[in-house]
Amino acid sequence: MATSTYLSNPVVTINSVDMSDQCTSAVFTRMIESLESTAFGQTNRSYVGGLENSTLTVTMYNSFAASETYATLKTLVGTQVTVKVKPTSAATSATNPESTLTASYMESLPIVNGQLGALDTIDITFTGGAYSVAIA
Repeated sequence: MATSTYLSNPVVTINSVDMSDQCTSAVFTRMIESLESTAFGQTNRSYVGGLENSTLTVTMYNSFAASETYATLKTLVGTQVTVKVKPTSAATSATNPESTLTASYMESLPIVNGQLGALDTIDITFTGGAYSVAIA
C-alpha cells in the first residue's frame, strides 16, 4: 500500500493576515449537513445532502503584542471573515491545496486561558461560509 507522509507545517491566513507563527493546530472540516429522505415502505434510512457547514478550528498562542493574536482577532468577533489553510508552506498545488472559507463566522474570542507554568493558548472556530479549494 502506497503512503505519503509530510511534516505538518500549515499556513493559516485570517483576513489576509498570516497567523501561522501563532498557530499550534489547525483542523479544517468540510461538512454537508444530512437531510433525512426516508419514505414510507423503505427498510433503511436514507439521506441527501443539505446545506454546507464547514469549520476551521485553530489553536493559537495568545499574545497581546501589537499585530499578534489578540490585536488581529479582537475586532473580528461577531463578523464574517475569510480564512485560508494549506497543509505546508510550499507553493499551492494539487499536492498542497489551499482551502478557503469565505464569509465564515467568528462567534467568540477567548481572552485568557492561563494555567500555571503553561503557555496561554486559545481555540478559535470559524463556522460556515463558502468553501473553495485552490490547486495552483
